[in-house]
Amino acid sequence: MLKENKEGERKMRSEGNTVTNTINRYRSFRYALILEGVAVGAIAGVVVVAFRYLLGYAEILLHNILNYGRTHVWFVPVWFLILAAAAVIVTLLLKWDSLISGSGIPQVEGEIMGEIDECWWRVLTAKLAGGLIGLGCGLSLGREGPSIQLGAMAAKGFSRLTKRVKTEEKLLMTCGATAGLSAAFNAPIAGVLFSLEEIHKHFSPEILLSSMAASITSDFVSRNVFGLKPVFTFNITHMMPLSTYAHVLILGVIIGLMGVVYNTCLSKSQDLYQKIPGQTLRLLIPFMMAGVFGFLYPSVLGGGHSLVEVLSSGEMVIGSMCLLFVVKFVFSMVSFGSGAPGGIFLPLLVMGAVIGGIYFNAVGMVSGSLDGLLGNFIILGMAGYFSAIVRAPITGIILISEMTGSFSHLLTLSMVSLAAYLVPDIMRCAPVYDQLLHRLLAKQNPEKKAVLTGEKVLVEGMIFHGSAAEGMKVSEIAWPKTCLVVSLMRGEAEFVPRGDTKLLAGDKIVVLCDETAEGQLHRTLQEFCETVKMQ
Repeated sequence: MLKENKEGERKMRSEGNTVTNTINRYRSFRYALILEGVAVGAIAGVVVVAFRYLLGYAEILLHNILNYGRTHVWFVPVWFLILAAAAVIVTLLLKWDSLISGSGIPQVEGEIMGEIDECWWRVLTAKLAGGLIGLGCGLSLGREGPSIQLGAMAAKGFSRLTKRVKTEEKLLMTCGATAGLSAAFNAPIAGVLFSLEEIHKHFSPEILLSSMAASITSDFVSRNVFGLKPVFTFNITHMMPLSTYAHVLILGVIIGLMGVVYNTCLSKSQDLYQKIPGQTLRLLIPFMMAGVFGFLYPSVLGGGHSLVEVLSSGEMVIGSMCLLFVVKFVFSMVSFGSGAPGGIFLPLLVMGAVIGGIYFNAVGMVSGSLDGLLGNFIILGMAGYFSAIVRAPITGIILISEMTGSFSHLLTLSMVSLAAYLVPDIMRCAPVYDQLLHRLLAKQNPEKKAVLTGEKVLVEGMIFHGSAAEGMKVSEIAWPKTCLVVSLMRGEAEFVPRGDTKLLAGDKIVVLCDETAEGQLHRTLQEFCETVKMQ
């Protein structure tokens, strides 16, 4: 009996020390955030810049291969055999680690929520190889999703090698994801906003400061390799007259509807692929299509960066634009739905640009009132389509501004993004990454779920205006077992709340919980604190 009591006391002291260490590390970590963000930004920046650099060579190689095949017919069947072999290799990589499938953003979000646990070195290796193979063979995928996952895994590796606590690790992974997007598009501000608006869905000084440090550092690394020019180099010389602003709203509504079509078709394409037996067969479809389009319609291959430059030149007629949109849309659905490693950012931005170009030409044929504004409608289409599909309008506005190197069009970009956001929201079409995360968690294998070590973690939450938690006492919220609210920040003041402390809109709370309850805690915070109740 005495022995059992001593063991119990020893266990309680151990747990108490773990809790104390976690809280103390969280508080002291605030002062080290910027330095660690810089370190993670440099590491993730090098990884993503290397990925982007190799992709550039892969695109050149693909272009040369296709040109050779057009003049040497005997090489065509050889190229299709190479594509089939590439599909087999990607299949093997997916069997090695299934979490490299798709863009990688839902995987990062799921891990930060505590729902899954990625093997950082395996995902880093397999995603890099799989992304290079898929994009290098011409699949209609983007580099941004893989870049975000690669950045997050580089940060996780840094955390594991330096033995950081779980709470700190997740903040560092956010830094890595931010750095990945920043290096992929030379868009440091958009990278920070993406981490706040999409990954965490709330504002936090800790996330903001660390992400800014990481994003700026990775952008510095990227610009030292790729130069100071923005991603898109076309010039927008005209400001839109106020008399044309009605067209901005009309375009926003049209793009909002097209965003609903995109998200619905993406979900259906994944459903259809699940009916095809075998991952190899599923991957053979987009790889074979890439071979066909490579010789018949090469414009739709890859992310489509050069297409935006061609569109802005004004050389493409409306019929060609419509054909391009349809083929690019279908090929993107086929490529992403197969589960091949690759993102959707760049292809959807290109399709948004095409929608903007189609609208410009259609109105011009009727009235000719939009002369000289083609470039404006191209960037409006990109920002609006991003907002409709991803449902992160602020990120989209700043992303397009940074990618074009101009912040002169914020008003029109904001208008089209708002209109495009509202349409799918009214139609209750879920954001694309929410859909993908839900699908990922629903089919997740038990062995891929978060490996629980019994460690204590700290989770932040915000009390939104109009949420159920606003006006409630701390003790009135149905917290999961083993959870304890250990800190409340109201304005600049921070204190330890009691059970009868009333929660106010704008409060930031920090909850200590067992690692086993983290996923349930995130769902509780979303239900009570982050969902606005309409009375």
